[in-house]
Amino acid sequence: MKSTTNENSPLSGYRILDLSDDKGLFCSRLLADIGAKVIRIDRPETRLSQKQVVEINNLGKQSLTLNLEIEAGREIFRRLIETADVVVESYPPGYLDKLGLGYRSLAEINPRLIMAAITPFGQNGPYRDYHADDIVAAALGGQLFINGEPGLPPLKPYGNQNLAGLTTANGIMLALWQRHSSGRGQYIDISLQECAAANLDHTMVRYFYRREVAQRQGGLYWNNAFRIFACRDGYILLSLFQQWETLVEWLADEGMAGDLTDDKWRDGERRIEQIEDIITILEKWTKSHNVTELVEKGQLMHFPWAGVLSIDEVSRNPQLAAREFWIEVEHPESGRKYKLPGTAAKLSNSPWKVGNYSPIPGENNKEIYHQELGLSEKELETLTKEGIL
Repeated sequence: MKSTTNENSPLSGYRILDLSDDKGLFCSRLLADIGAKVIRIDRPETRLSQKQVVEINNLGKQSLTLNLEIEAGREIFRRLIETADVVVESYPPGYLDKLGLGYRSLAEINPRLIMAAITPFGQNGPYRDYHADDIVAAALGGQLFINGEPGLPPLKPYGNQNLAGLTTANGIMLALWQRHSSGRGQYIDISLQECAAANLDHTMVRYFYRREVAQRQGGLYWNNAFRIFACRDGYILLSLFQQWETLVEWLADEGMAGDLTDDKWRDGERRIEQIEDIITILEKWTKSHNVTELVEKGQLMHFPWAGVLSIDEVSRNPQLAAREFWIEVEHPESGRKYKLPGTAAKLSNSPWKVGNYSPIPGENNKEIYHQELGLSEKELETLTKEGIL
C-alpha cells in the first residue's frame, strides 16, 4: 500500500472526497499535495485511465469505487460524509440533488462540510445546463479572442482547467479558514467561464475604463514592452524600449541599426506609433545571432531578456535541476518510473509535496470500507457482486 499523506503539511488531517472529472482533478491533486487525505470515488466499472493528465492529477490520492445511482451506494456515501471535510464534484447542476446528495442534504449529516461544485457555467443563469469543456469556456470567457496573430483567426490558449483548479483550491482553503470561527461549512460554486474571464489580466480593465478592445498581437506584448524574435537557432524574448539608447548603440556597433540612430526615434510616442519599423530592424539583427550570445550579453547590460526554451531545454534546465523541481513517479500497473513537474512553492516548515503514486480505481476499498466503516469482508463481496462497489 502506497503512502498518500504528507505529515505536518498545511492540510494534514483534512479529508477530501473527490467526485470530479477532468474539471476538478487538478484541484483535488493540489489539496493532496498540501497534505489532505484525498479519496477519489469512481464508478465500479472504472478502469485505470489511459489519459496521462488523469493519472498525473490523481497522484497522492486514495481510491474507492462506489455506485451512487443505487440507494445502497448512496447510504455508504452518506457514511463517508460524516467524517469528510470537503467534497469536490463536477456533475451537471442538479444531478446530486436528484440523488438526495445535494449540499443541503449532506450538510444536515455534517454541518461542517464544504462542497465545491465545478461546472462549465455555474449553478444558475441561462447557460446553466449547457455542456462544455475548457476550450468552450475559453471561447465564451474571452480568452480565444485575444490569442493569435494580427489579422488572423483566434487561437486556443494553452491550458485552462488549471485556472478552475487553482480557483477552487483557493476557495476551499478560504472556506476551511472561515470554518474555524463559524463552525460551519459552505457551498462553493465555480464556473469555468468565469475562471477564464477572471484571468484576462488587463483586457477587461482596459475595456471598461477606456472602451479599448484588446487586439491579437502574436508575439508582441499587449503594451508593446516585449516581443518574441527569431534567432539563428531559436527564439528570444526582447524588451523593445528599455535602455533604448544602449540598445541602439549595440546595433550601431554591428552596423545593423538602420535609421534608429536618427533623433526622431528619441521620441517615445513616435517609437510606439511606428513600432513595426523598429521590429523589422530588430528582427533582421536577431536573425544574425544565436539565442545564447544575445541573452548572455543582454544580461550583462541589464536587459530583461530570455531565450524561449523548447520543452526539451526546459527538461534539462540547470536552474530547475538545482531547485530539484522535477519529481519521479511510478506507474501503478507497469511500475515504470518517469519524471513530472513538482511543486512551485517551497514551504520551509510544512512540506508541499507532490505524491509519487496514482492509485488503481478501487485500490483502497478494503482499507476504508472494512477498517473505517466496519463493513465485513462478506458484505464487501456481496456489494461488489451487486455492482455497488
